[in-house]
Parts: sequence; C-alpha cells; structure tokens
Amino acid sequence: MSFQLPRRQVLLFLAAGALLAQTQRGLPPARIEEIEKLITEEMARQNIPAISAAVATGGELRWSNGYGMADLENHVPAKAATVYRLGSISKPVTAVAVMQLAERDRLDLDAPVQKYVPSFPQKPWPISTRQLLGHLGGIRHYTNLVEVNSTRHYTNMLEPLKIFQDDPLVGEPGTRYSYTTYGYVLLGAVVEAVSGTKFTDYLADRIFRPAGMDRMRADNLYAIIPNRARGYAKSPAGQLMNCDLADTSNKIPGGGLSSTVDDLVKFALALRRGALVKPETVEQMFTPQKLRTGQPTDYGLGWVVREGEGHKQVSHGGGQQGVSTVLTMWPREGVVVALMCNLERGGVSRLADRIGALLIP
Repeated sequence: MSFQLPRRQVLLFLAAGALLAQTQRGLPPARIEEIEKLITEEMARQNIPAISAAVATGGELRWSNGYGMADLENHVPAKAATVYRLGSISKPVTAVAVMQLAERDRLDLDAPVQKYVPSFPQKPWPISTRQLLGHLGGIRHYTNLVEVNSTRHYTNMLEPLKIFQDDPLVGEPGTRYSYTTYGYVLLGAVVEAVSGTKFTDYLADRIFRPAGMDRMRADNLYAIIPNRARGYAKSPAGQLMNCDLADTSNKIPGGGLSSTVDDLVKFALALRRGALVKPETVEQMFTPQKLRTGQPTDYGLGWVVREGEGHKQVSHGGGQQGVSTVLTMWPREGVVVALMCNLERGGVSRLADRIGALLIP
C-alpha cells in the first residue's frame, strides 16, 4: 500500500514549523523565511514526508527546525531533534577517528593496512589507510541488492570484512578513484585495532563528547532510539511507501550511524575550530587526493571537496533505505548546512547549496 502526502497537509506542517522557527533569534526572520520557502518548494516538488534542517554561521549553530511528518502512519511531526540515518555521512566521522590516531603517532597512514588488521588477506599490491580514506585503495563497493538490503545483524567490526575481503581489487591502489563503503568498513576495523577500543565507544569518547554531540550513535535496529524517523521510498507510480528493511550493522563506519541535524552541525563546527584534530590536519582532510599520475580527484580524506565561484565547498551526502542526507561546509565563510529527510533518493544536496547561497556573505 502506498501513500501520497496531501499538499494541504504539507503546507500546514510547514506553517507550524515557520511559527516555531521565527521565535529563534539566531538568524533574522527574513532569512529564515527565505530558507523555509526553499524547503517548502523542495518538499512539494519531491513529495518528501519530512525534512530537518540546521545552519551555522560565524562558527555557531544559528537555527534548526523540522518540517512535515517523521512518521506518516502515526502522525508524528518532524523536529530538529528527529533522528535519521546518516548514510555515508558516517564516512567523515570515521575519517576524523583515523586522523586522530595518526596525529598521536599511533597509526601510519601509509603503512599496509594488514599492519593493523592482520586478518585482512594480502592483495597483489599493498593498500594503505590513506588510500582507503580517499577511495583509492581498490576495495569494491556493493555488487548486488542482497548486500544493499542486508538484514543480517553484526556485532563486531571484523565479521563484516568477510563480505568482501576475499574478492579481487577493482584496480591497483592509487591508480583510480573508486567510491567504496566497504573500504571504510575496513577503516573501522583499523580504528578499533589501533585504539584497543570498540569502534562506537571510541567515537563516543573522542568525537561525540568533545563536539557536544549527544544524539549521534550507531543506527541499531533493535535499540529504542527516541524521535527516530520512519523511512520511506517511492513506488514505481511515484507514491510514498515504506522503505525496504535494512540492518546497517554491516557498515557502521561507512554508513551505519544515525543523528540529528544539530549534531551534524556541531560535528562540522568542532572540526573547523580544531576541537577534534589540529587545523593542519583539517586542511589535509580538505585537500583533494591525487592519483599516482598526479591527477586530482574531488575527494579528500573523508570529504568531497570542490572549488567554484571563489568558494571552497566541503561536503558529504548520504543515501540509503529511507533517508537522504547532506552535510555541507563553506570553511572560508564559516557557513554550515545540514539537511536530513526521510525519503530515499530524495536528493537534498541542491537544496543545501541554495540555502548556503543565502548565507554566504
């Protein structure tokens, strides 16, 4: 059975959200109205059930709010505190964990990965942690829908490696860019081995708490997570329906975390001000990696990096069952935009760019 959210209901929830947002003093009311107009248009255009948004300027979280329905069946409105799956925005979080260990000389970014995860099979060429961070390590991505829609529950970092560890590389490391979530699953095992701490515990101690993030965590299907959004997809006819079931425990470091938009912005701000890693490390993460030929990619160490119209943009999107997300920064201007919606394939990167354009001086 599918569901089409009535346009009148969308507008009513947006109006209610607008009244709440205008009581917040972080942004001028006129600017909030402009942002909400863009959100209104995008929700109507794509029939998105819910969007939560947060923005920062000048190094501070200025405004956040939620719109539409986080749960259509139970008529639960979305809020800034609504929790969504991050999808691949989990990758920058894992990248920060790796770089923290490198800063402390616990981890050599250019050493073969088997130095830290000896159970990972040897390949025809060595694979380094740095190459994995930049999607240059040759590890494959998903190959079928069974992997994409995995419902098996994993309880450690090593067991998911068996999904791909015996498969051939897609190419010699360093010779081609090949986006891979599984490469980040391997990085999670590296973090756990080097730190001697369970991966999610390390994130909580070294990233979430220092950044003031109190809602980001593993997206555990069995846990009770307050304010968690239901996820939706579109039928072939374009109507809303419940998304496929998926257990993301097979890829926590690459796509298995959940969060609110406020926590996403706090993560970006903490990274930018040097609270998680040194400023020179941040600059290294925000620098596009190069192939062995010297050709640059558009990916740094955990972040997509682009330059355009005089502005540097650092971002990462996420998309999986029931969600589309994006976290975008303009580091020079101190602007951050986080958007999360509960519709898979409901691309929100363009909306983030349009909101950013309103905030960049």
